[in-house]
Amino acid sequence: MEAISDIGGGISARKVDDKTMILFFGPQHPSSGHMRIILKLDGDVIIESDPDIGYVHRTMEKLSETKEWIKNSVLFERLAILDAGNVTQAYIIALEKLLGIEPPERALYLRTILSEINRISSHLYGMGIFAIMLGSSTGYMWFFGDREIMVQLAERITGSRLTHTYHIPGGVRRDVSKSFFEELEKGLNYIEKRLRHYEIMFVNNPVVRSRIENVGILSRERAIDLGVTGPNARASGIDFDVRVEEPYGAYSFVDFEVPVYKEGDALARTFQRMDEIRQSISILRQLSKSIPEGPILNEKYLKLFTPAMKEVLEKDKRIKFPAIFTSLKPPSGKAYGRVEEGRGEIFFYLESNGEPKPYRVRVVTPSFRNSILLKYLPVGYRLADLPAIYGSIDYFPPEADR
Repeated sequence: MEAISDIGGGISARKVDDKTMILFFGPQHPSSGHMRIILKLDGDVIIESDPDIGYVHRTMEKLSETKEWIKNSVLFERLAILDAGNVTQAYIIALEKLLGIEPPERALYLRTILSEINRISSHLYGMGIFAIMLGSSTGYMWFFGDREIMVQLAERITGSRLTHTYHIPGGVRRDVSKSFFEELEKGLNYIEKRLRHYEIMFVNNPVVRSRIENVGILSRERAIDLGVTGPNARASGIDFDVRVEEPYGAYSFVDFEVPVYKEGDALARTFQRMDEIRQSISILRQLSKSIPEGPILNEKYLKLFTPAMKEVLEKDKRIKFPAIFTSLKPPSGKAYGRVEEGRGEIFFYLESNGEPKPYRVRVVTPSFRNSILLKYLPVGYRLADLPAIYGSIDYFPPEADR
């Protein structure tokens, strides 16, 4: 066996015999992200694929057990930066179960509005990365440029572009003015028009389509066996969405469809995400028209507000935390929260022993569940197909490594 040699582009290779080569794809390679894939090739055909994850492991579960309950919201939203609202909502839902409180209806609507804005932003981000993996710099610039509109709308709600720290036990941190919904509608109209442009310029581009159609096929049976979640599962014929199976937030107040494709290839996964953006636009329009007036925090905590805190809430429409939030002590017990994130289902398990810090925290992210696809999907395809397969999965290494 020959020694490892650098063949350029951040890729190292090792010759096994006259027919077989082991190739190290990453971790510095731009298309592998914060991970590497160890490939075994027969010529340029992949015969084995071994994803080597964990390069950005941050021990978030253990770290969260050393912090007060409220501080973990800030920690966990780093899991998936452009989907921070969905991530922290799952954590807060579990915490609210332990505390035995529920947010008022207006807060539920605001949470769901942020969730769908984040979903669109997450899909545009993933498709932008996918485009550059395929060599479409125009697609990359279009998706990332249009994503900025959703980022700015999220900032209008939360005060922060990416890591919002918006969800708090019993409600949300900030309210919105009526002018926000006018801005939201303008943004949705723009994205809706752009979806047609994406199909013409990117998806139906002959070069792109030839690289993603009938590539990386995932059958429904294999998706079930591997425990795949989110758009990747739905693009393989699995009709499952947490928003429907176990509604949370304001999803029980709106009507929407769950897109499902049967083909299971990279093209189906691309169309899947575009259709989900369309459904998110529909959900946001329904929410903006029907959002009720009322408080944004549970009455139990509003009663603890000082006159100065009430003034800030009335004037600036934002919550100034009462002291109790710094030392929450949920009763001993166990609870879970599950949310349909942009990449799939995220699940939080929390265990309390009555102390100001969690006794046990466990989080299972969609990218972790979907990482197994990188072991099975590339096999049988050519090396040049790997970026197309990888990009279509929308795998986010920091979310998987958590």
